[in-house]
Amino acid sequence: MPILHRRAVAPMIALGALAWSPQIAHAEPLTEPASSAAADAPKPNDAASTYSPSTKASPATDATKAEVVPTKAPERKVSLEPKQVEVAPTGRTTFDIDPIADSAMIAVSLGFAGTLELVNSTGEIRPQQISSDFDTSKLIAIDRGVVRRKPDPNASGYSTIGLGAAVAFAFIDPILSGMREKSVQTGLADAFMYSEALSFTMAMTNIVKMAVRRPRPIAYIDAAQHQGETGYTNTSTDSALSFFSGHSAITATVGATATYLAFARAPHTARPWITLLIGTAVTTFVSIERVRAGRHFPTDVIAGSIAGAGIGLVVPHLHRTEEIKQRRIWVGFAPLNNYEGERGGLLNVSGMF
Repeated sequence: MPILHRRAVAPMIALGALAWSPQIAHAEPLTEPASSAAADAPKPNDAASTYSPSTKASPATDATKAEVVPTKAPERKVSLEPKQVEVAPTGRTTFDIDPIADSAMIAVSLGFAGTLELVNSTGEIRPQQISSDFDTSKLIAIDRGVVRRKPDPNASGYSTIGLGAAVAFAFIDPILSGMREKSVQTGLADAFMYSEALSFTMAMTNIVKMAVRRPRPIAYIDAAQHQGETGYTNTSTDSALSFFSGHSAITATVGATATYLAFARAPHTARPWITLLIGTAVTTFVSIERVRAGRHFPTDVIAGSIAGAGIGLVVPHLHRTEEIKQRRIWVGFAPLNNYEGERGGLLNVSGMF
């Protein structure tokens, strides 16, 4: 019995020590050196040591979340339209060309003008007949003298030479502009503007001619020579296409476009004034020769010159811009040799289409 009693007392002492041990640990915590405690103490800027589930997000985190732009926000939209890349230099004017839209307008205008020319060439449109008892004194005062004198047979050729010179300048001037500006883009822009202005003028001229169908002065002269002949009939469709003069309109278009571009690119030089004088002189020369040839009345060439000059000014003005934008098209050329040693090249045109 004494042995069993001593064995039972030992577990009881052990259980009592375990029961009192937490109180002893809280009452007498282990102390560490001061330097070690200071090193392990949480710092004010230490986010890891102060983080807890109940801690709120820091201001930096809130700012990051605020900078996130929604996917459907307007500023996140992607556009292929050219943006301004730099401000145009003071005193310099730039021109913006859309190859797709401008090419379409040129093609439509030329197609329309060409179709009307084909219709006129068939002779299916009956020209307006001049009455045998028509009094030419009823014509506009400045037009009366044309039907009373004999047409000059060489004047028509002179007017065609003047027209050809104006059209040739429309082809050369874009090349000269590109060389002066040292920019292929400038040359292409001028070529588009000249082409667009000329195509508009040709289409408008043919439409007005077909709508008005005014007899030419030579038709009045021919009718006067056959006065009294009952069987005489004018069958030439071209004899009733006097208003307005296409030669004068096209020449004035080239002169006006060249003058506008010269004033825009070299405003403080003599070049724009020289261009204006030459353009006016050529247009005047062509207009006078068309009247001397008996092909048009003075009012025809005046109206044609006004229409052509108006189109020649409006077209480049609508393309004018004060910003230098990204290129819509890029043109590159690389010289190449084939396997036979013949020289050639590769022309590359790319852009936004």
